[in-house]
Amino acid sequence: MKRRLIVLLAALAGPAAAETPAAAFPGLPPAEVVARVLREHPEVQAAAAQVSVEEAHRQRLQAGEHEWNVRLGGQQRRSRPATGPEEQFNEWNAALERPLRLPGKATLDDRLGAAGVALAEAAHGDALHETKRRLLADWFAWRRESAAVALWSEHLALLDRQARAVHRRQQLGDAARLETIQAEAALAQARSQAAMAGVRRQAASETLRRRYPGLPLDMAADTDPPRPVNGSATEWVDAILEHSHELMLARGQAQRAQVQAGRAGRERLPDPTVGLQISRERAGEDRIIGAFVSIPLPGGARRAAADAALAQADVASRQEAAALRKISLEAATLYQSAQAAFATWQAADQAAERLGRAADMAARAYQLGEGTLNDLLFARRQANEARLAARQLQLDAQESRYRLLLDTHRLWDLD
Repeated sequence: MKRRLIVLLAALAGPAAAETPAAAFPGLPPAEVVARVLREHPEVQAAAAQVSVEEAHRQRLQAGEHEWNVRLGGQQRRSRPATGPEEQFNEWNAALERPLRLPGKATLDDRLGAAGVALAEAAHGDALHETKRRLLADWFAWRRESAAVALWSEHLALLDRQARAVHRRQQLGDAARLETIQAEAALAQARSQAAMAGVRRQAASETLRRRYPGLPLDMAADTDPPRPVNGSATEWVDAILEHSHELMLARGQAQRAQVQAGRAGRERLPDPTVGLQISRERAGEDRIIGAFVSIPLPGGARRAAADAALAQADVASRQEAAALRKISLEAATLYQSAQAAFATWQAADQAAERLGRAADMAARAYQLGEGTLNDLLFARRQANEARLAARQLQLDAQESRYRLLLDTHRLWDLD
């Protein structure tokens, strides 16, 4: 009754109270520990370092790849006049030249560098978000196995008491040897299941320890019921799309491809090279100072590169549309799954409660001699399976709701 009252109050509180960042998040590790673990994760740090790489690329594009060039040359001139001996002169020449970016290209290069930085920042956010998702999934995998261990331990203790009681009754002549064998067999099966649950929990614990060092794995079991998901599917889908790093990444790639296409189009007109030159001829008798302009003649390669950049921009635009459709579908599916998980847990919780009462009634009937041990063991097994299912579904409902909050940046928001 108390659990249902809590669920009802959470449902009546509305989205503003139930889905705000200030709301409590039972069953999760401390937020400050999660923040530290996430920031120290290698994949997140690698994505953060990539931002610095793109900052350097941006500076390179702003500075431009055109550099000053110095040309030095020397030559020997031999002259045979009509009269007189042959003359020989040592001559030299020097030139200072530099290509110049045509108007508009520098602006596009700056935009291209900024787009690269924005894309790296979006990739960093996406890496951080994907790490959050994996942490949440691994955390609940560990919680499921921990809950299974706890429930199997309770069931094992119950069957152990039952086996000892049946053995005592046999000694007193009030129970048959068959009942003792049945009780011991049920106890052995429970021990096997408890051992298997312990192995799975150990594997889940190792996953958390290896992937996220520092997470506390000694938290008390959370018995709070899951909260319902408030709000409509449209509201949740829009909120997820607004904060989706995957969509930001696709949009950033499309925007950068558009800028690259514009820059490739400008490159169809080559940059000129201007320079000054000086030369000394006839052993200093002639000194020449001049200027020159060199302009490459564009060919088919530049036109093809521009066409390829335009086609790539179209590809990126279509990939953005595909990402939008994919993320919208995933968001709607996640919302429906969260709604269904909560309703399924409610039904399973009621079934577990009723089967537990039925097992208690079977135990009293057996004590009074009105039922068989086989009926009692069957009732106990059904009740335990129902409790296990209800607990797993409770954690499924919690995880689905937390995943919604995570994808809308209402949980572990570190951006």
